[in-house]
Amino acid sequence: MAKKSGGYLNMGLGFIIDLILAIIPFTSWILGGITRIQRGHLIAGILQLLGIGAIIFYIIDIITVVTKKDLTFFA
Repeated sequence: MAKKSGGYLNMGLGFIIDLILAIIPFTSWILGGITRIQRGHLIAGILQLLGIGAIIFYIIDIITVVTKKDLTFFA
């Protein structure tokens, strides 16, 4: 059975890699915005990439990667 792809860029990277990418602010900002746009949440992705919601999404991304092992909030 195929592994469900998730995390940043829907690549199905391991939990540790996703956690490291979530902790680093720059990668969380860029990859989180791109992932949100890929998953169909255009407004949330644009807000994150423009920096308007970057800090809020940064904190939410860390929490959701630790608890659910995937970006789940507007992603």
